[in-house]
Amino acid sequence: MTARMVLMLGAVTAFLGVALGAFGAHALRARLSEQLLNTWETAVQYHLVHALGLLVVGLTLLHSAPAPLLRWSAWFMLAGMVLFSGSLYLLCLSGVRWLGAITPLGGTALLIAWALFAVAVWRLN
Repeated sequence: MTARMVLMLGAVTAFLGVALGAFGAHALRARLSEQLLNTWETAVQYHLVHALGLLVVGLTLLHSAPAPLLRWSAWFMLAGMVLFSGSLYLLCLSGVRWLGAITPLGGTALLIAWALFAVAVWRLN
């Protein structure tokens, strides 16, 4: 994945995070229980933090020599966002509780992404 692609994905996921946050605050406020609204807000919070994380990885890629670990970090961060926040969004909208079982897989992917980023930065010259 190129630096340009990572930066573009960071911008697109940040846009979607803001849009989904607004959707939850306005369209879902009267439709979801307080517990599900809190779940939605957690999904948005992790979504936005990791959209910024993608931007940081992209900027690091832009200013470094080719670094496979940075690219892997970006892939894991994107997958983690989809699995973590995506499963929570779907759980809130559908009420299908088993989707919550996917959320820890996303959290694990996010942890791997940050660990890969740390190692990649450590190895930079």
